[in-house]
Amino acid sequence: MSRIHEALKKAEQERAATQGSAAPGQPVYAQPADLGMTAMEESPIAVAAGVPSGGVPLTSAMPSFASPFSLDALLARCPQLQWKPDEKTMLFFNGDDTARGTEEFRTLRSRLYHAREKAPLKKILVTSALPKEGKSFTASNLAQVIVKQHGRRVLLIDADLRGPRLHIMLGTTSSPGLSDYLQGSSDELSIMQRGPMENLFLIPSGQQISDPSELVANGRLKLLMQRVESLFDWIIVDSPPAVPVSDASVLAKACDGVLMVVRSNSTPVDMARRAREEFSEQMLVGFVLNGTDFESSTYSRYYYDAYVKNATESKS
Repeated sequence: MSRIHEALKKAEQERAATQGSAAPGQPVYAQPADLGMTAMEESPIAVAAGVPSGGVPLTSAMPSFASPFSLDALLARCPQLQWKPDEKTMLFFNGDDTARGTEEFRTLRSRLYHAREKAPLKKILVTSALPKEGKSFTASNLAQVIVKQHGRRVLLIDADLRGPRLHIMLGTTSSPGLSDYLQGSSDELSIMQRGPMENLFLIPSGQQISDPSELVANGRLKLLMQRVESLFDWIIVDSPPAVPVSDASVLAKACDGVLMVVRSNSTPVDMARRAREEFSEQMLVGFVLNGTDFESSTYSRYYYDAYVKNATESKS
């Protein structure tokens, strides 16, 4: 008991030194290290009571305000719009789960979950070496196939402020969106929207701007991620191509991993290598080979073969 008493006394002293005396009824928290616990040894009582991870309540009073980034707030403030997706490229909106390309995206989904078992992985940047290689198609269909699983919630972000495509492919408006948030004119929840597919949320590109490089580097995207990531199982970011501009490497700093799209018989080998060099080996989750023409079919250009990093390394 003396250790607990000392820990409580220490917490009160530290709070008094940094913030002044606690107001009446205001909770004070002691960190796990003060109680001789590791960071993973959370108090079940504290968790059940809604206390922040790692905090043990020293008084019974709780804050009177609710978090602005709760699921209730998300559903209340995020408008549901009448999207009109292009069903030829948005493979999971037409109700045909056997359409060409759908099984490949299920395979990609499965491999990403396997990769998540080995390392923290929630925020995925999807990019390519050059334009028109299929990164937006990959990002949007990956988001769709994930929410097909019961209870999975995905946020899809169009961070290609130079050539945004997601709002066109999904048949919705482009603003308010990411550029408005990065400029400080909109908050996190006001730039999100949802359509007919349950649990799929979109942040479109927003208003066109003249200086996207400076805007994506201002650090607000990372703040956005930190504030809303607890609301989603996955966050998928559609990025500009990696070789022509520096945006992708900057955006990757706010993400957990990078998925690189390469178009079969189209992407020059030297360009693919240059794109890969933009990211550290630890950031590269895997590659997606787009446009494999193995059958004479109108849908063959949508066939994707996904390779996680371990598989590609074993073949190289």
